[in-house]
Amino acid sequence: MKRKIRKAAVIGSGIMGGGIAALLAGAGIKVLLLDIVPFDLKDEEKNDPIARNRMVKAGFDAALNAKPDLFMTKKDAGLIEIGNLDDDFDKIKECDWICEVVVENLKIKQDLFKRIEKVRKPDCIVTSNTSGIPLKDICEGFSKEFKQHFMGTHFFNPVRYMHLLELIPGADTLPEVLDFIAQFGEKNLGKGIVWAKDTPNFVGNRIGIQGIGIIMKEMFKDSMTIPEIDSVFGPALGRPKTGIFKLVDLVGLDTIVHVCNNSYNLCPDDEQRETLVVPEFINKMFEKKLLGNKTKAGFYKTEFTPEGKRVKKIINPETLEYDDFERPTFPCLDQAKKKATLAEKIETVLKGDDKGAAFAWKMTANQFQYAGARIPEIADTIVEIDNSMKWGYNFEMGPFEIWDSYGVKEAVDRIEKEGLEIPANVKEMLTKGNTCFYKLENGIKQYYDFASSSYKEVPVAKSMVSIAAAKGNNKTAMENASASLVDIGDGVFCVEFHTKMNAINAEIVDSLADSLEYVDKNGVGLVIGNEAGGMPGAFSAGADLRYVSKLCHDKKYAEIDAFLKKAQDGIQNTKYASFPVVAAPYGMTLGGGCETCFGADKIVAHSELFMGFVEIGVGLLPAGGGTMNLWKKFINALPAGVAKDTDLAKVFVPAFMNIAMAHISMSAAKAKALGFLGAADRVVFNRDNLVGEAKKEVLKMVDDAYAPPAKTPLRVMGNGGQGMVNAELFNFLQGKFMSDHDSFLAKRIAYVMSGGDVNSGSYVDEDTILKLEREAFIDFAKEEKTIARIDHMLKTGKPLRN
Repeated sequence: MKRKIRKAAVIGSGIMGGGIAALLAGAGIKVLLLDIVPFDLKDEEKNDPIARNRMVKAGFDAALNAKPDLFMTKKDAGLIEIGNLDDDFDKIKECDWICEVVVENLKIKQDLFKRIEKVRKPDCIVTSNTSGIPLKDICEGFSKEFKQHFMGTHFFNPVRYMHLLELIPGADTLPEVLDFIAQFGEKNLGKGIVWAKDTPNFVGNRIGIQGIGIIMKEMFKDSMTIPEIDSVFGPALGRPKTGIFKLVDLVGLDTIVHVCNNSYNLCPDDEQRETLVVPEFINKMFEKKLLGNKTKAGFYKTEFTPEGKRVKKIINPETLEYDDFERPTFPCLDQAKKKATLAEKIETVLKGDDKGAAFAWKMTANQFQYAGARIPEIADTIVEIDNSMKWGYNFEMGPFEIWDSYGVKEAVDRIEKEGLEIPANVKEMLTKGNTCFYKLENGIKQYYDFASSSYKEVPVAKSMVSIAAAKGNNKTAMENASASLVDIGDGVFCVEFHTKMNAINAEIVDSLADSLEYVDKNGVGLVIGNEAGGMPGAFSAGADLRYVSKLCHDKKYAEIDAFLKKAQDGIQNTKYASFPVVAAPYGMTLGGGCETCFGADKIVAHSELFMGFVEIGVGLLPAGGGTMNLWKKFINALPAGVAKDTDLAKVFVPAFMNIAMAHISMSAAKAKALGFLGAADRVVFNRDNLVGEAKKEVLKMVDDAYAPPAKTPLRVMGNGGQGMVNAELFNFLQGKFMSDHDSFLAKRIAYVMSGGDVNSGSYVDEDTILKLEREAFIDFAKEEKTIARIDHMLKTGKPLRN
């Protein structure tokens, strides 16, 4: 039997259950979302289906209206059927997977599973999302067949965005059930799989919550304030900008207190158990409902002055009153900002000599000790722990990777010199002459396995292609400070950007041209992709705005034209190359990043794709071929048999509005709806597999005897399109929905996209529209209001509407 998930049931419609249901629907799975009948129904409501589904409807609506969006697109909600556990329970017999997400109460869970056992169809997989109750206790007394199909599936919140899925085998779970859920979770749901043992809080929260607990406990001893801690435990140490306390506000203090108490109560032999005792000021905040974002007050809160200005406040742990927030800094952080790589930043902070650096080292050393001592208690290898922290807490490096970065022997010497203990397994590793947790062997990443005292290959999906591993195996064909061309096997190369936010500068433009020439001589195809970190990360945030700003301020318009011409030529040469090119975007794919993708034969996009043209926000337009290629993408999507008879106005308006209104897709599904992705483009849920899947598409095109597309003139809207847009802009101006400068920009954008001064339905060659793009860009660059927009964006990170 070939196992499939045709329909899944999610029982429990809270924020976690709603998130799981939304994710399944985004993957195209039909979902039955169930919750209890409200306890407080009035007599006249007891037979009313709407009233009886009030609880599940509220959960469903909360998921539908959540910010950030839990649904890839609102249309996905149509795949979810809601019901209650009294009237609709028998419907679960239609399901291939039943996922329980109810309250953390053993009796409630056991009673629910007893009901499920009676009606589930044979071979239906049943899982629990519990994090605090041992699976062995939950399934005690159930049949062997039930236990063989029962396991833990622990998602992290918000479900759509957090990469981690912890899988916990039961004592009797069939290997084929474990393998299937792992494959389904990785490929269909896009998750990073971590195998956890049936221990309290599993892997991610066991490590993460102890790290938060000890910081809360030790901060007063070292005279560290809340803002100081958040500044230190942020990007300089490879952690999110939320730091520690902003993260707690985001997750909810009640959740943190619950997980701390759970670990403390269920882990009596934990050598650092006392670090999980919640400090008194935290308990007082909990009692006063200062829980964070959900109660609009936690460690931080926002107030407004009488003039409406936002004022950031920070809690005083001694008084629980709120003081004005002042952004702190330390010399180690100032120095770290100047470093190019994360490893250099971490070294600068951990080896610094100020108060912030000392506290950072103290807590990091404790993390080394704690993580090292958890193997094999919570997981078999260091890989599970590192991946849990990267995928569940959005760290750029896990504890053992940071330890490697610092230097394992050097860190051990320092820890022992401070009178602290080193886990026995780490000491034994060093005694046997092994001085690192990870290493590259012939381009293959290996980890140190404590159980066998040897290095083993880090397990990865079959479809995964690692650019970093290829580079480690000396497969870099060309490289400069901004980009690399890497041989990823089978004659396929990958051009990788590595500027800040992968912003496109002159060096990247040159690198793309050089890469095309190199692959033409030495390869069969090209992938444009990279492995930059972050959530959602940046494939490319667009053109290097500082470079553009300097050219504008210096009035170097000839240089601007030359830069744009070179960028256009690079993208055009990509489009008409003699070999297939596939772009692999993810996350922020804006402006020039979007233009780069449009030059490829095909796009293989990650499901989390924030794609669009935002140039109007800085007073410009897409001029690397973006305006032309967006229009081309729209008209090429029309079937050949109806294209000539299609009213171009219906196509022109949405294409124009994408640029004029700076529309950005908030998922790959929405990118399809906006026309940024076409019918031939693919969506991949797991970003780890993105470059590998793009490579597959290149090889498939090669196997299909690839021939480049023919270059033909484009049918355009001409004067008719401009007149239509001008009429609408007049209405917008009259209603004060846009500024005069916005109107000025939009009129010219319409002029460019419509092909200039030609009649509607005319055919215009591509080079003519590209020249219109460059001319408009230069004219915009001469405008003082455009320069003001650019400067404001560089200074504040926000658009100026002038």
